[in-house]
Amino acid sequence: MAEELRLIKKYPNRRLYDTATSSYITLADVKALVLEQVQFKVLDAKSGDDLTRSILLQIILEEETAGAPMFSSDMLSQIIRFYGNAMQGMMGSYLEKNIQTFMEIQRKLQQQSLAKFGENPVVGSDAWNQFVKMQGPAIQGLMGSYLEQSANTFVEMQQQLQKQARNMFSTFPFSPFATGASQDDPSDPDRKG
Repeated sequence: MAEELRLIKKYPNRRLYDTATSSYITLADVKALVLEQVQFKVLDAKSGDDLTRSILLQIILEEETAGAPMFSSDMLSQIIRFYGNAMQGMMGSYLEKNIQTFMEIQRKLQQQSLAKFGENPVVGSDAWNQFVKMQGPAIQGLMGSYLEQSANTFVEMQQQLQKQARNMFSTFPFSPFATGASQDDPSDPDRKG
């Protein structure tokens, strides 16, 4: 049975009200819901607008300013440059799929460690975190290879789109000005003068 969507209402005084527990909660509580993989929706109590993304962005902002940030300034600048770009929709999907792949790799590594060590409390989450830190360069190398392959695939996709666009537009009759022919080009049969 699918878990019911938890409803959180945000009131004008900026307080969040969890309808499941009938109590006010904080952003830290919402973060805990995310970590526990509880499905929820945050609605403006007055207008009914969906504020879920806004609340999640607030949590990310707090995390980024609290300790070791995940995103560099350069990366954030690059993301901002994609807003309004023709590739904006594809960029969001691309990032989402890469994060899903990264999470799948993490899940498989955890399953492999469970198969090897079992649910031994001595080899718990602290040991797992230490193992991942020690294997950081190797994991980063694997992820680098994956991202390079992903980038190559993206470039190939872009080239295919360009080829399809050229094929599609080659059937339309364009004037010499639209195709870039110059009035001063003596080889242009439509040249004036």
